[in-house]
Amino acid sequence: MVGPGRPKFVLFGSSMVQMGYNAGGWSAVLADLYARKADVLLRGYSGWNSRMALQALDRIFPKDAAVQPSLVVVYFGGNDATNPHPSGLGGHVPLPEYVDNMKKIIVHLKSLSDKTRIICLSSPPVNEAKVREFYGKGVDDQALTNEACRIYSEALVELCKELDVEAINIWAAFQQRDDWASACLVDGIHLSAEGSKVVVAEILKVLKKVNWEPSLYWLSMPAEFPEDSPYYVVRLMVKLPKMLLIIFLLGTCSGSISSPSPIQGKNWLQDNGRKDDSL
Repeated sequence: MVGPGRPKFVLFGSSMVQMGYNAGGWSAVLADLYARKADVLLRGYSGWNSRMALQALDRIFPKDAAVQPSLVVVYFGGNDATNPHPSGLGGHVPLPEYVDNMKKIIVHLKSLSDKTRIICLSSPPVNEAKVREFYGKGVDDQALTNEACRIYSEALVELCKELDVEAINIWAAFQQRDDWASACLVDGIHLSAEGSKVVVAEILKVLKKVNWEPSLYWLSMPAEFPEDSPYYVVRLMVKLPKMLLIIFLLGTCSGSISSPSPIQGKNWLQDNGRKDDSL
């Protein structure tokens, strides 16, 4: 373990979490936003449903761990909502069992510490036509329908109300965009960069509105070695225009003076200076 210690944010779920560091993925965006403020850790397991998650819960989140997460973002439901396969195999979990599994997962996570906060994400909608186009007719026996995703999403939101836990209805959030079916899903199921933007925006809305102490909203959290720290190189050369300084520093590191890439420039400029939640 490296120090100083930062708050730990754990993203726990199935493929939507495992694939979260793909280009423009929501996990990567969160890690960028919380750079120098929190460590964003992925515990994503493609193909898992709530039943599998419950079976592994004690090993992934042991109650006797020396450091407990400050935030756990939980996503299960898409695989649970698939149609049951005639063989009895596959990801399907009946709705009553899904709700019970999620209740047990939430109760366990709440018991980790008084400061462990939880946000549950519901299943996003699916573009059924795109799924068939992308994967072929072989998916029909275990098709994931938009209606099933809606039902499981609403059940999760209702459970979270009962348990006083924050929930985000991703299914409903996507419906706010007329182009969600084409823009937000790469294969009809998994998130595109645009879909990830929706998820991040919804998470930030929750983190901004809740009255948690300490706040986990990125603009309210202290940065490690902040700008007034003696470790902050920019502070030594404040008379230079910021962009010229960025170009100078990047050129020094690379051995030549050149303009920073959009990503490099973005990261330097956003180090402590982001002013809003625009993505």
